[in-house]
Amino acid sequence: MTFNDNASVGGNTARRRGAGIAVAGGGVAGLGAIAVLLFQLFTGTDISGVIGGGAVPQGTDSGSEIAQCETGADANARDDCRLAAASLSINQFWADTVQGYREPQLIIVDGSTGTACGTASNATGPFYCPPEESIYVDPTFFALLREQFDATAGPLAQLYVLAHEYGHHIQQITGIMQQNPDNGTGEDSNGVRTELQADCFAGAWVAGAANELDENGVPYLRSPTPQQINDALNAAETVGDDHIQQQSGGVVNPESWTHGSSEQRARWFTTGFEQGVGACDTFSVPGREL
Repeated sequence: MTFNDNASVGGNTARRRGAGIAVAGGGVAGLGAIAVLLFQLFTGTDISGVIGGGAVPQGTDSGSEIAQCETGADANARDDCRLAAASLSINQFWADTVQGYREPQLIIVDGSTGTACGTASNATGPFYCPPEESIYVDPTFFALLREQFDATAGPLAQLYVLAHEYGHHIQQITGIMQQNPDNGTGEDSNGVRTELQADCFAGAWVAGAANELDENGVPYLRSPTPQQINDALNAAETVGDDHIQQQSGGVVNPESWTHGSSEQRARWFTTGFEQGVGACDTFSVPGREL
């Protein structure tokens, strides 16, 4: 999914923060498993202790704006601007969908930065921090996937990741997280239901993204092509718990699942894409139908 080159995206409120020191790089590459990178990328699990990254105290730096990010052409050219620009479309979509919607803060991480939820870096992957109502993404993680592991990590895959984290924000501000607290792991757990719903929310936004307009009435994004949708589905499948367990050399153990299987993640993304937000109530579905 690409931006219209003449779309105006300079009004985004994304901020850049961090010390400018990449935590992953060679350390992660030395682990030799793309599953580890993908696990971090989509689940926000911090293995910095394994690869040598240390904790970073939470700071008070509010960050700086994303420079040279004014048009859709800029967004098409750079990962950081693409994420910042997409926040405009996602915020509009949810403002039209959720009464009383309030925007999360999107933080583009430069190396690493402290948060109320722990260190944000390319070793932790993108994540949503509920106490701050903030989303943290280090875009160098996408570059690592492309350059070192021959993964596409293309534009729609990136935006799927971002939209998934916004889905967690919706769960936070609408009370879904509070109504369905963590009850452990497993294929029928609240954790799996929470993640599958965020996938569904992401699919719903992707379907409607081309309808969101800038201040001049220009759509931010073009409608996704079938190939781009397939790429997004592939990304969803890649980060299924069963696939990650297989790729890491282990056995598939549904009792330890926290995010759902490959089939489930792709199917719930498709459900949101085809049926909209109203079809995303994963908490009312019997476990056998998840």
